[in-house]
Amino acid sequence: MTDRITGPLWTRSFILAIVTSCFMGMIFYLLMTTMAFYAVERFQASASLAGLASSAFIIGAVVARLSAGKLLEIVGRRRLIISALVVYVVMSALYIPAQDLGLLIAVRLVHGFAMGSGATAIVAGAQAIIPPARRGEGTAFLGMAQTLATAIGPFIALTLLQWGDYELLFAACVAFSALALIASLFLRFPELELTPEQRATTRGWHPRTFVEPGVLPVVSVIALGGLSYSGVLAFLNSYAESLDIATAAALFFAVYALVLLLTRPFAGRTQDRRGDNVVVYPALVAMVAGMVVLASARDTTMMLIAAVLLGFGFGNLTSTIQAISVRRTPAYRVGLATSTYFFALDLGTGIGPVVLGAIVAAADFSTMYLSLAGVMMLAGALYTFVHGRSGGRSPRRHTLADAPTGGRTDPVSDESRN
Repeated sequence: MTDRITGPLWTRSFILAIVTSCFMGMIFYLLMTTMAFYAVERFQASASLAGLASSAFIIGAVVARLSAGKLLEIVGRRRLIISALVVYVVMSALYIPAQDLGLLIAVRLVHGFAMGSGATAIVAGAQAIIPPARRGEGTAFLGMAQTLATAIGPFIALTLLQWGDYELLFAACVAFSALALIASLFLRFPELELTPEQRATTRGWHPRTFVEPGVLPVVSVIALGGLSYSGVLAFLNSYAESLDIATAAALFFAVYALVLLLTRPFAGRTQDRRGDNVVVYPALVAMVAGMVVLASARDTTMMLIAAVLLGFGFGNLTSTIQAISVRRTPAYRVGLATSTYFFALDLGTGIGPVVLGAIVAAADFSTMYLSLAGVMMLAGALYTFVHGRSGGRSPRRHTLADAPTGGRTDPVSDESRN
């Protein structure tokens, strides 16, 4: 079994999972950066309805997170991925003929649901083929698909709108969706054959059938991280404009993505070799420092220093907590653990702008970012309590009996032998 524990990471399906995730993420960022403006320009939407047109995608994705983990081990990972991507292509094509705001919002909801279902299934499937001894490294590389999408998507969107119009933008979404679907047809993930007892735990309406209780404490850390980083996503541009350094916001995200690309592989390998704490605590400290620097920023240089700190901090915290969640979970519930992780991240990111907007209205941007430094200190204390004090080593108490596969061994379940 040793080769399955420390075997090759860069298999064809792992590479295709990264490619598919990148295309899906690009469409998300292509549309998130333009949808509110489109709703106003095309349908004369009010500010609140334009915001709903933009956020409806996220609402659909959050709802999907709750059901995807339960569905993918019953329906099958590959079948759910392909079905979700077929819907993804159809929804991308429906933006062009959508003739009223209500239809546009409905398309956004279904599009987001397809994104949440497909993305969760891809990550869960990819986790099943990552050698357990390289879990941190593999998760880090898998997460870089979204990093690339974050950097490339908004650039393509704005470039297309300069050259053409929204129809060109939507046509690009259809093309990228089709490429994601084509790539997914060649994915090969091990499918679990659940025992009657295991299948029973994934059915019904008990909360345990929608989330993985064993990872709720540790994913609460990433919910706080998502809430904190939402302050950057939602308010950095306005903050930079208030300081009369508007160009710093665009440079911020470019530097953030670059730092993430450079540090994630190193952080993932370090997590595998030296444990979770060696990566998580420096990431938490970097996030606290990044928020403090943002709060005191007065020029572009300080903004970019904050970008470096947050790129290392939040960028590596997300992949590290995801790897911890998978390690803590029996193989047949990895899908639920994955959806629970993304649900916590999306929930924190979605709630953040509402809560933080109230702080900005009552005080100012600097106060908000200092408050977020405090939130990340709280996240550090929470991590210590739920995982860090154990030495940052995830429990490995599951056996191969957790994941019968009809003669094939799911690599995830081999971790108990590592």
